Amino acid sequence: MSTAFWTADPISDASSGQLFAAALIGIAVIVVLITWLKVHPFLALTIGSLLTAALAGAEVAKGVTSFSAGVGATVASVGVLIALGAMFGKLLADSGGAAEIVDTIVDRSSARTLPWAMALVGALIGLPMFFEIGLVLLVPIILLVAQRSGQPLMKIAIPTLAGLSVLHGFVPPHPGPLAAIGVLKADLGVTLALGLLIAIPTVIIAGPLFAPIAARWAPVMAAGPAIEETVGAQGAGDPTRASSMHPTGSTGSTDSTDSTHSTDSMKSTGSTDAAPTRQQSVTGRRPSFPVTLATVLLPVVLMLGKAVSDIWLDENSLAYKTLDFLGTPLVALLLAVVVAIFTLGVGTGMDKNQLSKSFETSLPPIAGPLLIVAAGGGFKQVLVDTGIGGAIGDAIGGSSISPLLLAWVVAVLIRLATGSATVATITAAGIMAPLAGSMSTGETSLLVLAIGSGSLFFSHVNDAGFWLVKEYFGLTVGQTIKSWSVMETIISVTGIILVMLMSLVV
Repeated sequence: MSTAFWTADPISDASSGQLFAAALIGIAVIVVLITWLKVHPFLALTIGSLLTAALAGAEVAKGVTSFSAGVGATVASVGVLIALGAMFGKLLADSGGAAEIVDTIVDRSSARTLPWAMALVGALIGLPMFFEIGLVLLVPIILLVAQRSGQPLMKIAIPTLAGLSVLHGFVPPHPGPLAAIGVLKADLGVTLALGLLIAIPTVIIAGPLFAPIAARWAPVMAAGPAIEETVGAQGAGDPTRASSMHPTGSTGSTDSTDSTHSTDSMKSTGSTDAAPTRQQSVTGRRPSFPVTLATVLLPVVLMLGKAVSDIWLDENSLAYKTLDFLGTPLVALLLAVVVAIFTLGVGTGMDKNQLSKSFETSLPPIAGPLLIVAAGGGFKQVLVDTGIGGAIGDAIGGSSISPLLLAWVVAVLIRLATGSATVATITAAGIMAPLAGSMSTGETSLLVLAIGSGSLFFSHVNDAGFWLVKEYFGLTVGQTIKSWSVMETIISVTGIILVMLMSLVV
């Protein structure tokens, strides 16, 4: 096994039985704190980590040191990327670039191709944005498109939600995939490439193909004049509201961590209080579609270029060194933000104060997700330093069950219990980390995607996103389960099937 995961001198010398018991009790405490006592996941993970270390026989001071080291390492490797991604997404929204993508694709679609166009819209908006920000930006557009086309609401909404959700769960720079990549030491470029390959058919199956069925199960039509009034009011609204509506920041429904949301609390925000959609920008202008699309795809292309260079180019060549540098996640996202300042900011007439405000308001919403990811890294380090990870790795290594399938099952169970995709992802990644050291680059990336697939399984009433979707689209609980929850389950199951199939050739 790789020394990247295991310490030569564990802080505990307990037996395997005691280590397994400590892990199970620690995870159970985390789940109970989040679901029953409604404790914030960051605090729950911190308490669970220190309790796990103590139950494993580690000294208190060593347990604290191990947890702190994991938190620091995770923030160092993932925190900056999450911050850059949030800044990029906020600038895309404030400049009107997100609205330009939506309007261009929708305006060029026929009634027959509209669900497919909305899936593409969701996927493109989902690349740089957290799920929830994309959702509140797109809800009024979804309602308007459904009203004007005369099509059932779910036939338009489901493809869009599928595009947003799949990209959020499978593709960096979203917190879940980034956290799993950091814990498992996976190659980001390879994971991104494989994630996009799996995301495309998954979006198609869970989006346009499932949408007609969802429309029959949840036969809801968009309202009439009220929607026009809503969008008109939003068009002149505050473009920063998209990132501040949800108490947990921009974690999104697939990344939701606040299970205390109820129907009543969601009604207080409601669809009439969503973010502006057909905004020009804070200056009244919007960037062109080609410029916006090129800017959005820039970090993806750079990171994919690094993955290609790792496979095809000589490590000593200038081309390899250049692509390797530009495709480093930190460099790729930093370059994307710098380019966006000119293409989306200066290009639409934003001055330095407006740019500064956009970046400033992009960071507070990520505090919650960042702390959760950091605490998850601390929990992972406790599993490693106490020797729990090694014991789990030995047990899994002797099992006949595929590690990819097992990782998916672990993530599914935690997702169902906590309602949080991020908690499911980072906890499952910590449990499965022992196997990553003996896997190839491609296999490790597939392990990340298997965990990501499991983290999206069956969003239900303990997920704040469930209530967001219900209230935004005026659904009953039953209709929300038949549409949104089933869609999430299709994404999860399709994802793991494609991961297993891809493992045959990777």
